[in-house]
Amino acid sequence: MSGSRFGEAYRVMTFGESHGPFIGVVIDGIQPGIEIDEQAIQHQLNRRKPGQSDVVTPRKEEDKMQIVSGVFEGKTTGTPICMLIKNKDQRSRDYGNIVKLFRPGHASYTFLQKYGVFDYRGGGRASGRETATRVAAGALARQLLESRGVEIYGYTRQVGDIEIEKVDLDVVEKNPVRAADAAAAERMAELIRAARDEGDSIGGVVEVIVKNCPPGLGEPVFNKLQADFAGALMSIGAIKAFEMGSGFDTAGLKGSDNNDEFYYSDDTESFKTRSNNAGGVLGGISNGEDLVMRITVKPPSSISKKQVTADHDGKDVEFSIGGRHDPCICPRVVPVAEAMVALVLLDHLLMQERLTENQDADVVQQKVSNIDQHLLLLLTQREELTSNLENSESESQMLQRLKKQAEGLELSEAMIAELADLLKR
Repeated sequence: MSGSRFGEAYRVMTFGESHGPFIGVVIDGIQPGIEIDEQAIQHQLNRRKPGQSDVVTPRKEEDKMQIVSGVFEGKTTGTPICMLIKNKDQRSRDYGNIVKLFRPGHASYTFLQKYGVFDYRGGGRASGRETATRVAAGALARQLLESRGVEIYGYTRQVGDIEIEKVDLDVVEKNPVRAADAAAAERMAELIRAARDEGDSIGGVVEVIVKNCPPGLGEPVFNKLQADFAGALMSIGAIKAFEMGSGFDTAGLKGSDNNDEFYYSDDTESFKTRSNNAGGVLGGISNGEDLVMRITVKPPSSISKKQVTADHDGKDVEFSIGGRHDPCICPRVVPVAEAMVALVLLDHLLMQERLTENQDADVVQQKVSNIDQHLLLLLTQREELTSNLENSESESQMLQRLKKQAEGLELSEAMIAELADLLKR
């Protein structure tokens, strides 16, 4: 009922609140014997954690991940994997003045309407703190994807009215905004600091690109790949819009401009498209091109600037929010968005592998059936021929002949004996 589960083949359930003792995630659906790189998981958590720079919240959390089940001697056991992250730097007192207020732009009102109770300390499950568990699950999914050659890259594309002019993936982790353009990143950081100094916040756009995604992932109707991406990314708090490929710009294009023409590439020995307006998905199914998607990130609702809202008694109240909050969450949304994309991709990849395995099994079974039919026909023909022979070979002669013919076929003596016994009848 609480909407805390995600996925079909790669199943994830997150738990915990912003100011509770722990947050965590349980992952099911990973086969046993897979080597787990805990440092790689921690690396992704470090990219999301607070206190990284002056353009994010100064809250200090180590976000140290601890695997408490499902892994033995560095490898998966096939049982559910549980990862815990301890909350260490909560300051619940910072929220004492808003206990009975409905915060503008925040989930306090809707949570209260749904559950009748709301954890006002940092927002409980509505807090961005919850996304650390997604990153942990996504980091594990990412390892399985990378073993199959799939690569995921996220970056800040826009903050306020400042947009990158080029995509340089090498600079993303070298600036505090995680922009893919070093020059634009400096202007973005200045804009974020200005909003922070005014007690305000600012939004932006995050883009995610997936390279080497195999064709064939996704379903043609309700579980279209782009639909599952949209659902996953829109489930992140503060995300207000999703688009793939040319997205909203396609509204101004003609079909002749928007269609991606196919050609055969001798280099890759596969079919490619000359453009990528579709963003790597056709008919809900990946086509082998780069997956390109963008999400719009709203300005964080928790700001120190004075606002007016209603309290639980319906009275207007002027207030400001204390505590430590992000003036722009784009830099920390990047690893979260990458994680959600990884969850969707691995889920679809595992389902596709199951489908392919079933198809392979059906093909093999059909071949076995064909062989059985041929054997029956040959046995029938042999019986008709031997019935007309006056002097048939002895059992020992037949066995010797079969053994000699079977020497290079690696058939067992027991099978040869059974065949001889069958043929002498």
